Amino acid sequence: MCGIFGLIGELEQARALHCLDTLAHRGPDGHGLWQQPGITLGHRRLAILDLSDNGHQPMADPSGRYVIVFNGEIYNFIEIRQELEKKGYRFKSDSDTEVVIAAFIEWGEACQLRFNGMWAFAIWDTREKSLFLSRDRFGKKPLFYAWLPEAKFAFASEMKAIFPLLDEVRANTSLVRDTSRIFQYESTDECVIEGIKRFPAGHSGWLKNGRLEIKRWWCTLDHLPSIPAKYEDQVEQFRELFLDACRLRMRSDVPLGTALSGGLDSSATISAMAHIARHGKTQRMGESWQHAFVASFPGTPLDETKYARMVTDHLGIDATVIEIDPLKAIADMDRYFYLFEDLYITSPIPFMLTYGAVKAHGTSVTLDGHGADELFAGYNFDFIIALKDAGWNLKQAYDIVSTHYDGLPAGSRQFAKMPSRSRFIAEYHARRMARKILRRGSQQVCKDFRHHAWRGLDHLNRQLYISTHETILPTLLRNYDRYSMANGVEIRMPFMDHRIVALAFSLPWTAKVRGRFSKAIVRDAMAPYMPHEVTYRKTKIGFNSPIVDWMKGPLKGFMLDTIASHSFKECQLIDSADVANQIQRVINNPDAKMSEGERAWTMLNPYLWERAVVKRENFT
Repeated sequence: MCGIFGLIGELEQARALHCLDTLAHRGPDGHGLWQQPGITLGHRRLAILDLSDNGHQPMADPSGRYVIVFNGEIYNFIEIRQELEKKGYRFKSDSDTEVVIAAFIEWGEACQLRFNGMWAFAIWDTREKSLFLSRDRFGKKPLFYAWLPEAKFAFASEMKAIFPLLDEVRANTSLVRDTSRIFQYESTDECVIEGIKRFPAGHSGWLKNGRLEIKRWWCTLDHLPSIPAKYEDQVEQFRELFLDACRLRMRSDVPLGTALSGGLDSSATISAMAHIARHGKTQRMGESWQHAFVASFPGTPLDETKYARMVTDHLGIDATVIEIDPLKAIADMDRYFYLFEDLYITSPIPFMLTYGAVKAHGTSVTLDGHGADELFAGYNFDFIIALKDAGWNLKQAYDIVSTHYDGLPAGSRQFAKMPSRSRFIAEYHARRMARKILRRGSQQVCKDFRHHAWRGLDHLNRQLYISTHETILPTLLRNYDRYSMANGVEIRMPFMDHRIVALAFSLPWTAKVRGRFSKAIVRDAMAPYMPHEVTYRKTKIGFNSPIVDWMKGPLKGFMLDTIASHSFKECQLIDSADVANQIQRVINNPDAKMSEGERAWTMLNPYLWERAVVKRENFT
């Protein structure tokens, strides 16, 4: 896990090192620079596998023809290495990087289909003077590129590594100003900085003779497996895959941990790790996996420490509780935004502080629960669309709405009151019929809607497919890459194993919303390893910022000082008067809702982003 940088064209060494050093947070354990006429490859290292110098990058194959810079992890590298050794390949390191370059030599582009992992890598062919770029199936690891004057081509793990090569760093104004697109642009090539593009997830490309040709190598709909008809057998199939996904991701030469929220997904992950560790079912397992890090928000509706402790007590391990105090982070706000680079709907503070604490406690790898909500219907706004699948089956419809209602936090004025269940169902179908009469679709059009397998998906799975591949999950994968790598921490995501993703879209909606529970198959599969109260807990908030509480309390001064500042009032990326009014309404309204706090922060975002990323005024 690292940061990579490269340039096709001439580049003086000092400037190359300057670009590379902007990624030092991603790779605090060392750096490497390889240059020949017309090509520069750079690497910042976070040592996870093979901590010796044998894992140093840029790395060349024994012949010297191919040179690679690689960011990510190939979890099944041991199995691939064994297969290559039978073909006569010999390895001098214990790293997955050496396996990647050998696999590329043996199988060419087809090597990507053999990898179970997350990655962005570049391989330079010194003989053909060509560059091969690849990004993992779902875009867990970032990759940006830019065309520069004199036909130069640059690529990097973060946009900031390309900044020193631009004549001017300018905001992509139309994108930054339109906060409604925050969950829309990560699955496109459009970036918040003019002149920089995002290399697409699940794609690879060749740069030859000044031309970049990109093609898609992965579509989940091409890989849907057969599933058993009985739900109980589906549960068993998922359980087997999930435990194996965790087993592979426990391969590490440094300690492992988990960012434990007390919710189902992270609790399932650490419970699976405990089961695997007890039964000794993995090779190269990290020297310790019992590091549970719990973010605490005392006195707010978002505090879930109680549930996290239930899990650690059940497993017999200690929990490191990290009390998130935003006052400790205000001075670092500009640095956080600079490291984050992009736009989002909530404050980076709790995430940056959590993974900073993870690193401070000597842990460089976490296995976290990201992806389960999008794959298995954990969000109320997603799974409610299953009402279309239930149709006029009133029992199924009532169970779906009850699942929705039961998941809403009780006892907090920050969440809106809901109508009766029967009224909710009636109003939903009334709106649906009205849209049908007016011929207005209620769902987004998926990029893969012409695929033959798309027609076989039910309404819920179509919605989840879009959330997974185009909107919510690509955004969250980007976010957690930034939060963790800003602190030199690698996040591994068992739910994002490509076998589990493919399985998820082979399952019917009834395996996901079932018996008045969301993510039913995950709960039923992992119940043997978890405390019952956590496994079948219905309320869901998610790891977020208690933004309303903070705006009224510890961040009130920061918010008021910000909207009173001259630079805020002069910012061209926002309507400063409108933003100020929204912030004041949240601060002054004792019944302000969570959604209103998020809206206020979202509206403020472009100003804070411009100050930190484009102007870089308050730090060096």
